[in-house]
Amino acid sequence: MTAVPATGSHHDAARDAGVGSNARVPLADYLAGVLRGLRPLPPLDLEITAAHGNVLAEDVVGPGPVPAFDHAAIDGYAARFDDISDAQPGRPVRLSVVGDLVASSWRPVRLTPGTCFSVAAGALMPVSADVVVPPGMTDQGMAAVEVYHPTKRGHGVRRAGDELPAGAVLARAGAYVTPPLVSVLAASGIGHVVVRPSPRVVVIATGDELVDVGRASQPGQVVDANSHALTAAAAEAGAHAYRVGICDDDPEGLRGLLDDQMLRADLIITTGGTGTGPGDMVRRILSRSVVFSDLSVYPCSSLGYGTIGGAAGVNGVPIVCLPGDPGAALIGFEVLARPVIQLLAGADPVFRPSVRAHLLETVSSPSGMREFRPAYITERRGGGYTVMPLAGGPYTLSGLADANGLMVLGEKVISAAAGSTVDVIMLDRRR
Repeated sequence: MTAVPATGSHHDAARDAGVGSNARVPLADYLAGVLRGLRPLPPLDLEITAAHGNVLAEDVVGPGPVPAFDHAAIDGYAARFDDISDAQPGRPVRLSVVGDLVASSWRPVRLTPGTCFSVAAGALMPVSADVVVPPGMTDQGMAAVEVYHPTKRGHGVRRAGDELPAGAVLARAGAYVTPPLVSVLAASGIGHVVVRPSPRVVVIATGDELVDVGRASQPGQVVDANSHALTAAAAEAGAHAYRVGICDDDPEGLRGLLDDQMLRADLIITTGGTGTGPGDMVRRILSRSVVFSDLSVYPCSSLGYGTIGGAAGVNGVPIVCLPGDPGAALIGFEVLARPVIQLLAGADPVFRPSVRAHLLETVSSPSGMREFRPAYITERRGGGYTVMPLAGGPYTLSGLADANGLMVLGEKVISAAAGSTVDVIMLDRRR
């Protein structure tokens, strides 16, 4: 299941954003061009448990009320309020207990004046009963019970439709299927929903210098941190993420690997080889189908985006090409790959939430570049947020390890003073 281009190709969409020109492209223009060329994945019908974590493709309307019938909300005695309204500790009201009702009781029963039923929580309420008296307000009798305290009419009773009336919209298209929503759907009698599938994302690291984890870097060798981190990031974004591993700087090997992975991918992410040096194979091999752009983004100024494998009448597979530096690759994922994943999944909005926060420490930023700097954001007791900048630039990777936000400093900002207000993207770190 591949994404459906809106109009033209992803390659055209990227060029519409101005990529490929000599000037650095503003990030907002670039993203607008890329995302305009994408559509969410085709919907499918899933059982509600399997649908957890997916995005609804259409509104879900409840077929009936929740609760479906009047029932006891607590254990006690189902009675008529008019029979117990005069009860007092010194002058209890005595009622005959004419039966026991449990949650599995299904036959309708009716109360007559001066009687009650012993009921368990969840049991169908007797006709004409309008209160459940807690056992602690009685002598807890079995054949007859004395009620020492009155309670309000309706106490301990849940009426049909109290929570949700029939025909209520249980969830809107674009909402994630969460565990509580699964419960609401089940309680409403809904067993299947139409959702957008989670995108299948394949991650490939490229470079002759790469070695797998479990050893230390040595001259001529670099441990592949990127494919592991990007696979985890894609999974955190809601994708079914697959790490292929390391591909050497072999053109035929890369072409063959991409051909194989297109069969199972809704999105391919590569890392490494996006520069213009003699060893940057990815850029050379994919330049006919992928547009590589110089963006006004720091520390990730070079990104590639396009589609591969498309034929006449067949949509290609989107591909995002990220740089080889681990910190820059993760920033590139945040600014480009994650919004693409969210759009394919049908999520709305596709971007993370952001807040304004007071800066605790003065920082400098490269002129003409929009910097995404790791930061730690804290909510103040009296309202608002404060933000502490963490290591950025060439040390972005170590800064991200402790970050719960990304501080955004605009292209015209070369210094932000302590006490000033800055934008911070909230990172969802499930710790």
